[in-house]
Amino acid sequence: MDIDQLVSDLMKAERMPLDKMKQKKQVMEWQRDDYRSMNTLLLNFRTELTQMKLSTSYRARSTSSTNEARVTATATSAAALASYSISNVKKLASAATKVNTAALSADKEKKIDVSKSLLESSGSFAEAIEWKTGSVETKTINPAEAGKEFSLGLAKGVSLAAGTESYMNVKVNGKTFGVVTDINQLNENNVYVDTENGKLTFKNSIAKSSSIKVDYIADKKIDTFAFSEDASNFTLSKGQPSSISSIVITDKDQKASTYTVVNGENGLWDITDDSGKVGTVDPATGKVMFNGINLKDASVKVEYQQSYFNFNVGSHTSKGFVSENFNIQGTESLNNVINKVNSSSAGVSMFYDSFKDKVTLTRTETGNFHGLDSNPVDKDGKEIARTPLADDEIVTSGDFINRVLGFEKAAETGGDNAVFTINGLETERSSNTFDISGVTFSLKQTFSDAPVNISINNNTNAIFDNIKGFVEKYNELIGKIQGEISEEKYKSYTPLTDEQREQLSDKQQEQWEEKAKSGTLRRDPTLTSLLTSMRTDFYTSVNSEGINPLYKQLSAIGIKTTANYLEGGKLEINEAELKKAIEADPASIEKLFNASGTTNDQKGIVQRLYDTVNTSMEKVKLKAGNSFSTNQQFTMGKQLDSLNKSIDSFESRLTQVENRYWSQFTAMEKAIQRSNEQMAYLMQQFGG
Repeated sequence: MDIDQLVSDLMKAERMPLDKMKQKKQVMEWQRDDYRSMNTLLLNFRTELTQMKLSTSYRARSTSSTNEARVTATATSAAALASYSISNVKKLASAATKVNTAALSADKEKKIDVSKSLLESSGSFAEAIEWKTGSVETKTINPAEAGKEFSLGLAKGVSLAAGTESYMNVKVNGKTFGVVTDINQLNENNVYVDTENGKLTFKNSIAKSSSIKVDYIADKKIDTFAFSEDASNFTLSKGQPSSISSIVITDKDQKASTYTVVNGENGLWDITDDSGKVGTVDPATGKVMFNGINLKDASVKVEYQQSYFNFNVGSHTSKGFVSENFNIQGTESLNNVINKVNSSSAGVSMFYDSFKDKVTLTRTETGNFHGLDSNPVDKDGKEIARTPLADDEIVTSGDFINRVLGFEKAAETGGDNAVFTINGLETERSSNTFDISGVTFSLKQTFSDAPVNISINNNTNAIFDNIKGFVEKYNELIGKIQGEISEEKYKSYTPLTDEQREQLSDKQQEQWEEKAKSGTLRRDPTLTSLLTSMRTDFYTSVNSEGINPLYKQLSAIGIKTTANYLEGGKLEINEAELKKAIEADPASIEKLFNASGTTNDQKGIVQRLYDTVNTSMEKVKLKAGNSFSTNQQFTMGKQLDSLNKSIDSFESRLTQVENRYWSQFTAMEKAIQRSNEQMAYLMQQFGG
């Protein structure tokens, strides 16, 4: 007996109900996915409705200027329909600028290399750089818990360099705090610093995970190195040292040896002990090299200092006075200095011109925020003496920027407000571009003759484009929904079983499945009701207070349904009628679309549609869920869970049936075999 074939044939019949359940499950999953696709379309349309609810969609403004070479303007939807007259522009707003007083380089034929380290190029400056010694450090603290006290974590034997606290920068989440060394001066805007141990104390608690960034000067730098392999040299973390106090090597037996560093030959420093010279240091790179000393399994501690200088730049701005301290290492270049100033919160930009060999500082904002104008006069037009520094917009301090770069006596120019007359009122602005009641004006030049007239008008084309774009998106939505609910259902094309798939090519499977998937939402009541409700929303009169009776319906402004009823209520626009209505009464057009109200007839078309779409989306979600839903949160999901349980149960029963068939046929085969054996035996006996 061919038991395999017998069982297989019997199980085909047994599996038919299972195949039908799996096909039903597949159809439900396709239908669920199609519902979700519809909800995605509705979500996108609801986003469009949200935009159309805004007044900006109906209040687009256009501007015109009688002389755009002198004044231009743009307007937001908040601007009133009005006219402005700008005359007698006495001054344009300008940025305060300082140019240093003398050439920067000592030799005009061999100017400073701005990319070289300042230590290397210091001899090229006309004024000698006055170096200080210590260690320039930056520490960022991210507290694990909220608190008021924090530590810089200074190494043992290291403290803040004396007198440098005024050049510390302390910023918490970008906000600058002043530094005080007297606890009695502590307030909400500064921080107390203990110069001995580097402890910071704030008035108020600093939140957990904040960023506390501190720039400071330590009296020395201590580098430590540990070696596990053969080594005889290393490089200091700060690069070019100004001096090295000591080098201590501790071997694996914890025996410490101390070395001193003295001036040597060829620009190098000698490392010495009681026996003499044991190595060298290259001060240009900070590389330490030992001769005959293997550092394997040893630790090394080096105490040293580096050359640095500091300065401060500040400016008066629209946010008040801002400034920043700059601690510059000798290893940095003039380019680094310029970049640091330009990226700082000091409110200025620095620029070096190699042709003129000069440096400029320009405030990043135009306008006058402090003191007098650059060319002040009294009410009678007489010049007023201007006090340098006291009336300056840009303020500098520190030997490097004032003496070496030459800004100590640099005259300031610019820093003026724009002075002009608008609608008969003389006024000022800190910028040449400014806003008045939703209109942005830009002054281009000074003038005192004929005024420039600015007109603010409705931008009919922009409003038309907004409404037209909305109608096009509505038609697109209608087309897709209408296509789904009218799509033909091919009932004879059921989902393919595994056995059927084996008999078809990939192309045939694709063609079959396309028909099997069709019509899952045919005549769906939720979507059909949605189309009906949206058509009603469009064509019911809007009875909002203040709307012109002539424009209570969409048809009154040139928007009607197409003649083809099969399109499901798509809209078409008579462009001339719509533009005419917008020009005649833009306020009523706005109310027609987005009027608010407590009853549906008081609401504008967009408000009604928004409510209708929301209701339908919720219905679809309750039925088909979304990608974030679990099956127990929506109706079809519960049905799928129930169907899966039935499938699992039926598959278990099929396994039992198949096992029973195997047992029965195996027993039958054995019985037949025994019968055949007995028959053969009897035949043998009779024949014998």
